[in-house]
Amino acid sequence: MKKLLLLLFLPFIFQAKPLRVGIAGMTHGHVGQVYTAIKKPQQDVIIVGFAEPNKELGLALLKKQNLPDSLWFPSLEALIAKTKPEAIAAFNSIYEHLEVVKVCAPKGIHVIVEKPLAVNMDHLNQMKALVAKNPIHLLTNFETTWYPSHAKMWQMVKEEKALGTIRKVVIMDGHRGPQEIGCAPEFLNWLTDPVLNGGGALIDFGCYGADIMTWLMDGKRPLAVTAVTQQLKPDVYPNVDDEASIILTYPDCQAIIQASWNWPFDRKDTEVYGTKGILVADKTNKMRYVTGDRFGQEGMLSLDPLPHDVSNVFPYLAAVVQGRIKPQKDLSSFEINQVVVEILEAARESAKTGKKVLLQH
Repeated sequence: MKKLLLLLFLPFIFQAKPLRVGIAGMTHGHVGQVYTAIKKPQQDVIIVGFAEPNKELGLALLKKQNLPDSLWFPSLEALIAKTKPEAIAAFNSIYEHLEVVKVCAPKGIHVIVEKPLAVNMDHLNQMKALVAKNPIHLLTNFETTWYPSHAKMWQMVKEEKALGTIRKVVIMDGHRGPQEIGCAPEFLNWLTDPVLNGGGALIDFGCYGADIMTWLMDGKRPLAVTAVTQQLKPDVYPNVDDEASIILTYPDCQAIIQASWNWPFDRKDTEVYGTKGILVADKTNKMRYVTGDRFGQEGMLSLDPLPHDVSNVFPYLAAVVQGRIKPQKDLSSFEINQVVVEILEAARESAKTGKKVLLQH
């Protein structure tokens, strides 16, 4: 009887153990997620340290959050040697993601990076080789992954077939611009660098649409990618684009990704158009749904909160590493995000040459 009770309660004991997570870099504006996780009373993760080569910056940010200086480390190698993390979350430039994987993969340490996964195809191919040789989880975090509307969208589109066949998806992401909204200097410095970020709005916000559409297409590559970029504010962003439109062509449907640092307000909206209806998903707890005849009947769907393990990046990371979730073709998976990088690379090429880019199949 005691053995039976132990077997019944073992999964709950296992789930309750916090995952040991180290942080690579502190220059990404999204690092605020880490501070929120540290201060939660019920922790899915224990943050064991921050590896930030800029000591002055690292200590200043820790002080601002009332965190001890002892959490700072000068390098990722030093942090790993001292704290023995099970996973690393990267909050540095996109260009630096590869170095994080190079350090962690041979040690069997799992990695999650902020979107997008890699700055270009060369970096992606090196990551693929590292993961093939050292089978770790390599995940990518997008804010939109944790919207209840996207879970409901998947249910209605993929499981219930409530929209019929998808014909067009329009995805709009962005804000007034990183400088305009007050991004910190350490974030702005690399976010507007064509090497460290790989581009401007095209990369910063085009990746959301590429991720969502690849997910909806079950990981399939588009047939072709066509993109147009502009510098509407060259005095503010002289080195990168601030406006981008990307068209993804599939055999039976099309996606239009509108990435911009020129919206009058913040937005992350996805519109799915099918043969039987329309869904509009955003970060709110309601979702617009239009169905019916030629003129349509509009309604609002109330959304349930997401289950804990998929409610945010750190519960998800813990669930993946601890085996409760298998990230196969989900929004954060390595499989989906390889295609995201391919799409962004093709979009850069299309914008540069003015030509449609065909993807290999």
